[in-house]
Amino acid sequence: MTKAEISSRITLIENSSGLTDASGFRLAGTPCDIRGNGDLNRLDLALIFSKTPCTAAGTFTTNDVKSAPVLHCIKSLQSHAAGKHPMHGIVANSGCANACTGEEGMLNAGRMCWFAANLLGVNEEEFFVCSTGRIGVNMPIEKVETGIRESVKRLSNSKEESLRAADAIITTDTHRKTCTVKFNLGGLKGVGGTTVTIAGMAKGAGMIEPNMATMFGLLATDAKISQDLLQKCLWHAVGQSFNCISVDGDMSTNDTVLCLANGESGATVSEEDPDSVELFKAALEMLCFYLAKQIVSDGEKISRVITLHVNGAKTAADANKIARSIGNSMLVKSAWCGGDPNWGRILCAAGYAKCGIDQKSLDLYYDDVPVFLKGQLQADNEERWREVVGKKEFEVNLFLNQGTHDYRLISTDLTEAYVKFNMGE
Repeated sequence: MTKAEISSRITLIENSSGLTDASGFRLAGTPCDIRGNGDLNRLDLALIFSKTPCTAAGTFTTNDVKSAPVLHCIKSLQSHAAGKHPMHGIVANSGCANACTGEEGMLNAGRMCWFAANLLGVNEEEFFVCSTGRIGVNMPIEKVETGIRESVKRLSNSKEESLRAADAIITTDTHRKTCTVKFNLGGLKGVGGTTVTIAGMAKGAGMIEPNMATMFGLLATDAKISQDLLQKCLWHAVGQSFNCISVDGDMSTNDTVLCLANGESGATVSEEDPDSVELFKAALEMLCFYLAKQIVSDGEKISRVITLHVNGAKTAADANKIARSIGNSMLVKSAWCGGDPNWGRILCAAGYAKCGIDQKSLDLYYDDVPVFLKGQLQADNEERWREVVGKKEFEVNLFLNQGTHDYRLISTDLTEAYVKFNMGE
């Protein structure tokens, strides 16, 4: 199938009901005052559960300093991938990152899994745990256990409970982030056959930098797929989405993307059926890209979202490095904030990536408006540049004309409000 044919067979539902769109998954969201401010109206504990055993895949922060939940998840995923046990669910909280908390933090991460699993009649190692919030604070485990007990009672496949769970994981986000994709397997050209659903919810607004960010991407599908193949598809999807975003250049200790597959749709994704793999892979990438863009669009106190395309690099590493150099430049981000088409800052940032680019070969565009072509400034287009960079969303397209490797990065501007917000004002 061509890319166009694949895309035409996938339906994306923005701001969806979340993970309960996938058959067999039940969710709950509960308040338990993890932040310790007496607010029992703010949801801060989410529970995801499939009674049907799941295969699972995950990707995690590359920060050397990893939180206790991340370390616990990595260990659980390794034993799952080795075929030692299935997975059944995820317990996640906001308000406390459980990072840099030593042995007590590891014990609390395990205790959260044990408590949820015990109440639901499965084994401790069959649960993942995710935490986000302030670093260096011990988890108020008694409160969390109370929240888990209440969440088990509330577990439901309803839209309401699914959205409560999506709300429970957010911190400085201004809104929940959910998305669902659907496609058919079997039938003639996607007509008929069995519907496969992949649903997701995410959180993230600050400390956002590729590889990954202070974010969760919690995904569920009712397809039947092997652990090895699911992991390959997730690595690809994350590489094209969550690893291609930047708000402030800071990488968190808690970044986690997890995907559970319970097979309840009856549809099988297998390498014996290449079309099924291509469809699943494309649908998962579409879902992750939408959620990733939602994270950037909700960046702390940002005012503009910029999609940066670096094209024609000599190597994939060069394209990546140049895009990050531009997207994380404080001077570039400040210009974007002011709606200033300061193209010189973009080329400067591309140059100090030190990838051996030739300024006489560069082509730079704001959206499709030429700025700099083969070393020559297109000054007559200045008013059109200003129109483009004055928008809330626009593209910067840089063609290096040195090779065949491209990279896409979604970035933001940098506002005075961001600085004040992170000073605690």
